[in-house]
Amino acid sequence: MTPINASEELLKPALERGFDQRPALIVDGQTISYAALASMANRAGHAMRSLGVTHENRVLMILDDSAELVAAYLGTIRIGAVAIAFNTRCSAADLEFAIVDSRAQVLIIGAAMAPMYRTVAPRLRARPHVVVVGGADAGAVNFDDLIARQSNQLDPEPMSPDDMAFWIYTSGTTGTPKAAVHAHHDVLSAGPYLAECLGVRAGDRLFSTSRLFFAYALGNCLFGSMRLCATTILHPQWPDAESVARIVEETAPDIVFSVPTMYRNLIRTEHASQPGFAKVRAYASAGERLPPGLAEKWEQTTGVRIFEGMGSSETIYMVFSNSPLAYRPGSSGKLAPGAEAMILDDQNNRITEPGRVGALRIRIGSTCDRYWNRREITRKAFFGSWLSTGDLYSFDEDGFWYQHGRADETFKVSGQWVSPIEIEDCIAGLPQILDAAAVGIAGREGLTEVMLAIVTHAPASDRDRLAAELRDLLRKKLAGYKCPREIRFVDQIPRTATGKVQRYKLREQLSSGVNAGDQRS
Repeated sequence: MTPINASEELLKPALERGFDQRPALIVDGQTISYAALASMANRAGHAMRSLGVTHENRVLMILDDSAELVAAYLGTIRIGAVAIAFNTRCSAADLEFAIVDSRAQVLIIGAAMAPMYRTVAPRLRARPHVVVVGGADAGAVNFDDLIARQSNQLDPEPMSPDDMAFWIYTSGTTGTPKAAVHAHHDVLSAGPYLAECLGVRAGDRLFSTSRLFFAYALGNCLFGSMRLCATTILHPQWPDAESVARIVEETAPDIVFSVPTMYRNLIRTEHASQPGFAKVRAYASAGERLPPGLAEKWEQTTGVRIFEGMGSSETIYMVFSNSPLAYRPGSSGKLAPGAEAMILDDQNNRITEPGRVGALRIRIGSTCDRYWNRREITRKAFFGSWLSTGDLYSFDEDGFWYQHGRADETFKVSGQWVSPIEIEDCIAGLPQILDAAAVGIAGREGLTEVMLAIVTHAPASDRDRLAAELRDLLRKKLAGYKCPREIRFVDQIPRTATGKVQRYKLREQLSSGVNAGDQRS
């Protein structure tokens, strides 16, 4: 096999086309050219080597989206080591898990996280070298000081296309995150979805409200952007509607990647009505299903469509996507470039009839081949070159694909299957509803019943009336067995950092009544 290096495959398109002085990154109003980013990545690679990092050693990065994160990521891959970006809102237990699970040789963290690491360090059998960005800490090395004394010239380490290059930890909707192990050749699939489905071209500005530790942002807004010689807009702070609106107004992105929760919040806070949002050429949505009512409301507000798609940590890039030439609200779209899909029934027979729901399997060139240190889970998920996603899907006669929830989220009531998504879609977009999620809870005599959790700004005195209105609405739209036995008002719906509902946590919360804001109706 011809040796490659993923870092080189990401940097060279712009450098070879003479775009070295074009902006690769825009961060807090500062522009970093492709040449400057390459130089910074080379320094970071030398810095990792100075700390003893070698082939396939892991470098764990818990940093805000920044030039430092991108440079450290590319520099790590450039020397043949493995780059891992991890959730910046992790707990001490999460941090300890990530260090132990990855066996990281080096930990690069923001200064604000250094105190958390100190609480974890005494419990570690093997401690990584610690590098701090944005400050100093006892026993740690300052990132800027470390790379300042390094050369800005570094030849990429020749690697097998199948060698590990980076890991992406799954968002943990069902429990402990798993590391999807990705190889150097996986970056070669970056770009076709962006170019063919969203019309991205060299010089475009791409902005994602999701963080780079999330595959959605990493694969599309960084890897894909670099392969197409576009510009990635980074927002270091954790996003909210106000800060996202400010970024859109100040940086004028051509393409915006976000999740339904953020789109809903931008409409609710009326930030979506600001003029900058109408100037965006296209919006993409992934991470969770986009309710058709929300998509319609967004288009009414901004005049621009949201093109829903579906990808995963295991594939990095989109497998399905809507596009200007093939758009159907409520669907995940058609197959993205290079992707294949099929659905299977309960006996693992391939379903060929439109409209039938089955278990989804997908295949694309960037699919990882395993989860790190998770042999049994790997065996259940990977079938040769096919990945079983755990999602339930169907397709129609026109080739559009539709999500019906996850196999581990559906549940039976009175012997009939219930999908939480169907219930949630019925009330999506109602002005009183800030967030909602349905789960199956063991009720009377141990039988499963539907419970609907609601987050609302309505005062407590109005919630009985609101619950009654919701019940009436749901009875008109749903079969009786799908209607919630109980509606519970809560302070918040537990979600992953990428916006997906953590239904197992919600079930625990509703079963134990631990939420101080719980109000039954």
